[in-house]
Order: sequence, then structure tokens, then C-alpha cells
Amino acid sequence: MERQQRGTGLLLGTALVAMGLISGSFYVFACAVMPGLARGSDRAYIEVMQNINVVIQNPVFGLSFMGSLVFTAAAAWRVRRTPLRWWVLAALLVYGVALLLTFTTNVPLNDELADAGDPARIADPARVRADFEDMWVVWNGVRAVLCTVAFGLLARALVLWGALGRAPGRAVADPAAHSPYFDPTAGSSASR
Repeated sequence: MERQQRGTGLLLGTALVAMGLISGSFYVFACAVMPGLARGSDRAYIEVMQNINVVIQNPVFGLSFMGSLVFTAAAAWRVRRTPLRWWVLAALLVYGVALLLTFTTNVPLNDELADAGDPARIADPARVRADFEDMWVVWNGVRAVLCTVAFGLLARALVLWGALGRAPGRAVADPAAHSPYFDPTAGSSASR
């Protein structure tokens, strides 16, 4: 039982780290990369974004991008019989919305930018940039916020899991037995 508890904590921690990495990636784009690129010429902007969209497709980024989904889903399965499941399922749902936005908005915009071709040969780079920039920046900001919310939900689940594991002489399998937080009869009668 203790090994399973440790495994669940490790899985929650891995999901948290992966989510932190991906939310940090989107955050850095929102507050540094895109504002920095906005200061450049249209052709430079297009060229750099085309290059970023190629190099970001690598195993390291993929591990956090898809790992956030896989590890959070696995953690949700592991805690499915505990009240912690709501925190982890909420994180999974919020990250799912971020992925949906990525695949329905940001990726198609990236593809359109790639299809524009060599920036040196684009007849109207200002139009190509205008068709891409504002929409991509807005939806990247939204997915950065969503991933940060998912990170917070996973952090809360991990903190609660840790608190449950410290309860003296109690198995984590029944979280309600460990913490007044999970006890529906705790608190004043006015709150029930």
C-alpha cells in the first residue's frame, strides 16, 4: 500500500512538473517572445516565427506538451476513488481546453504562416503578419492562463495528497478519514 501511495504522489508530482513546464512555455511566449518579435520588421517576424514553429517540434517540448495530458490523465485514474479526483479531473479538463485551442487555432495559424513561404519572397509581408500575429498572441495568452490554472489545480491535489499521507496511522486510500477538509460533517451546521 505504501509503495502505491508513493507512486501516486510521484505521478501527481510528474504531472505537476510537466504542466509547469508547458504553462511556463506559453507564459514566456506571452510576456517575452511575442512582445520582442513585435518590435522587429515584418519579414524578420515571419522568419523567426517560422523557425520557432519548426524547432519547437522536438522531443523535449513534446514530453511536456503531451506529457501534461498523459501524466494528468494517469494521475486522475490513480486518485479516481478519492475526493482528490475532482482537483485532478478539473486540471485535466482545463488542460484539454488548452489543447483544443492549440490544435484549432494556434497550429492552423502556424501552418498558414509556414505556407506563406520564404519571407524574402512574400509580396506583402505586412498582411501575412497581420493575419497571424494578433490572433495567435490572444489565443496563446488564453492557453497560458488555462495551463496555469491546471498547474494550480494539480498543485492543490499534490498538497492535499501529501497532507493525507502524513495523517498518523491512516491509509491514504480513505482520504475522508484523514482530514476535516474531506469530512462532510465538519464545520458548522449553518454551512451544511
